[in-house]
Amino acid sequence: MKNIIEVNDLCKTYIVNKRQNNVLRNVSFSVAEGEMVAVMGPSGSGKSTLLYTVSGMDSISAGKVNFNGKDISKFNKKELADLRLDEMGFIFQQMYMLKNLTVFDNIILPSYQSVKNTASKKDKAKYGQELMRKLGIIEIADNDINEVSGGQLQRACICRSMVNNPEMIFADEPTGALNRTSSEEVMTELCKINNEGTSIMLVTHDVKVAAKCSRVMYIVDGNIKGEYNLDKYKNETQLRERERALNGWLMEMGW
Repeated sequence: MKNIIEVNDLCKTYIVNKRQNNVLRNVSFSVAEGEMVAVMGPSGSGKSTLLYTVSGMDSISAGKVNFNGKDISKFNKKELADLRLDEMGFIFQQMYMLKNLTVFDNIILPSYQSVKNTASKKDKAKYGQELMRKLGIIEIADNDINEVSGGQLQRACICRSMVNNPEMIFADEPTGALNRTSSEEVMTELCKINNEGTSIMLVTHDVKVAAKCSRVMYIVDGNIKGEYNLDKYKNETQLRERERALNGWLMEMGW
């Protein structure tokens, strides 16, 4: 199985008040095709910065990021924007959607902006509807975004992230703003997507979320301190044992 992401000696430095802040320090790792990887660590450890630099949402200071065979650390802004639109999907804790559009229109908008997605408008709309049915939210298609629950809106964000058939989804605390029931619903859908072949890299502080991933990377002060392999998540009967094992390892890491 080939790697969809290969990161070598990645560094990210910010200059604040003429002081150098090294957020990421010589980080190296890979993500295989079809893998679901969680990034955990204390607040301020560099989790979100790692996600943003690896996905091309933020520039890197040094090192190399290879995505799906392309060295994106050499891409210009337009090339990065096209890559994110056509080959990546994004889900955030804050569910950014346009207030003047319906839920459905928000979902299919990226497909209209994509150059790579050459399907007709009719087929794009049909696929958007298929995604909404698959995630159980077709009944809110014509609703405004302030007329639905947080769980429904986050599932709509998952639909939006999938509308251009991305190679990989990046998720930053995708369940952080949700209650437990909605969080479990969203993770169920992400696991389904992953089992169908889409690679996922997500940042989380929630052990229940991380326990459904195949691997957990623990980051402290901009360095990956350790990794824990859980293998592929299959069903709920495994979850308690996976949580117990992961909790034990996290405590060893200083969680």
